[in-house]
Amino acid sequence: MAGHLRDTLVGASEAMVALRDYLPKVARSAATVLVTGETGTGKERVARTIHDLSPRARKPFVAVNCAALPDALVESELFGHERGAFTGAVGARVGLIAHADGGTLFLDEIGEMHPHAQAKLLRVLETREVQPVGTSRSVPVDVRVIAATNRPLESLVAAAGFRTDLFYRLNVVRLDVPPLRERAADIPLLFGHLVARLNTRDAQHVGQPDAELLACLEAHAWPGNVRELANLVEAIFVDPPAGAVTLEALPPPFRKLLAGYRNVAGTERDRLVRVLQETRWNKAEAARQLKWSRMTLYRKITQHRLE
Repeated sequence: MAGHLRDTLVGASEAMVALRDYLPKVARSAATVLVTGETGTGKERVARTIHDLSPRARKPFVAVNCAALPDALVESELFGHERGAFTGAVGARVGLIAHADGGTLFLDEIGEMHPHAQAKLLRVLETREVQPVGTSRSVPVDVRVIAATNRPLESLVAAAGFRTDLFYRLNVVRLDVPPLRERAADIPLLFGHLVARLNTRDAQHVGQPDAELLACLEAHAWPGNVRELANLVEAIFVDPPAGAVTLEALPPPFRKLLAGYRNVAGTERDRLVRVLQETRWNKAEAARQLKWSRMTLYRKITQHRLE
């Protein structure tokens, strides 16, 4: 299980290790989960991992993008409808919640859900029943709800844009997925994981980033988070280099994006050498002064060939 989790949620940073350690415990429970994090951080991957590790793993995982549900159809999509319930309802339809019966319902971008649908969802969480549009008949459902948002729901609640009672129903187990800029030490692992997967897919031999490119990658803020990094790696495989990946090997848009950081590698190496000399190679003290973890320090020493 531990190996599977490391491959699914890649990273050695303190935040990612803590998240991986906690997920099996969350999976064993039946509690509703709220996953928060910026776009591209991997919130759906966290939700799928919880489902895969849970007793519900053999049942459906139904993902719903609340932001993409048209207001006029949101109730029909979620709760289903009877034939003739509205114009165009030529037949009965089972809703997405009922499709997830026995399994997990993942409500992505829950903050975008229409207020009227929020009230109906609250009723489902309270009664464990759905009422299809056009009928007074209630259908029992057994679903675990995992919701996700890239917006602060507390602020939406304060602005009357999200129901307070629904927020507290969802906010039972809270999982915050950190942005990539806060775990730059995970970038080499993520890059290697993505490259290994695409090497297998495309039968290529692309290597790791060289020191200059890695310094550029770690200096970038990654507003698109892991998804943006995955796009960069995918683009490399259009014209894949053999061996180490350099800044020049990147497709032009990514090369232009990262070129402004190209002096970072030399600056970082000089700073590392200076601190190591000042501390007489006391690595614990050097890591403290550089505000790095011991693992990051050892990796930088290897990266800059200072061993």
